[in-house]
Amino acid sequence: MSISTGDTLPDATLTELGADGPAPVELGDKLKGRKVVIFAVPGAFTPTCHSAHMPSFVQNKEKFDAKGVDEVICISVNDPFVMDAWAKATGADKAGITTLGDPEATFTKAIGMKFDAPPAGLLARSKRYAMLVEDGKVALLHQEENPGVCEVSGGEALLAAM
Repeated sequence: MSISTGDTLPDATLTELGADGPAPVELGDKLKGRKVVIFAVPGAFTPTCHSAHMPSFVQNKEKFDAKGVDEVICISVNDPFVMDAWAKATGADKAGITTLGDPEATFTKAIGMKFDAPPAGLLARSKRYAMLVEDGKVALLHQEENPGVCEVSGGEALLAAM
């Protein structure tokens, strides 16, 4: 069953590339007492993710800040090395967007957002979504019906709903 508005996100350990290599990140620590935007993509460097989804948040990061958002986090079922390279390639790092890997899809499965697209070579990936999370609870959730498009889950759409 997929996560819904009003649900509390489960505890999860994600990964990021730190100064000394891959490092664990406890999602609960990032959410406690904070207003956070989380968006997820099927894969770093994949066409829609790279040309539309990530740019929609990079271009609107300051608008999220102005709405009191403490952090914008992108999650993908990729390793932390890929996430770091993608953040640099898209300017997400300079914009202040946190990129976290969910390499085993543990968090993605726990919130019911896993999907497979074998013809595209995408297995155990995340559905495309964006959510506003307040103190660990989902306040807004925008999920795409088709992972190949970025309409309701883009930065502009989430901002408009806030």
